[in-house]
Amino acid sequence: MSIQCWSQEVLLVDLPEDLARQDELQIVLRMLHNGGVCDVVVDFSQVHVVGGAWLTHLLKVQRLVHEHGHKLTLCGVAPVMRGLFTIAHLDGRFEFAEDRFAALATPQLVA
Repeated sequence: MSIQCWSQEVLLVDLPEDLARQDELQIVLRMLHNGGVCDVVVDFSQVHVVGGAWLTHLLKVQRLVHEHGHKLTLCGVAPVMRGLFTIAHLDGRFEFAEDRFAALATPQLVA
């Protein structure tokens, strides 16, 4: 896992393949609380499986950034995993981008 401050307004999170052994979103939540809320881009390109507890943490990050007028963008989400977001009725709660470059190039993140 890698968490990078892309700019003062954007945090880029590269997730590892095995989310079960990591607490990335807990770290991201602490960073947002301590350093100020900003836009967050989460790159799922290495992830193969997401559990329910992990989705709960993702929703906490989404709620925090949204409450402060920022956004959470998920990128590199495989079609099968994207289907899980749809089945869980969570696809409307998140913004999706094809890859990190597309996510970082959105007008809100560039401004």
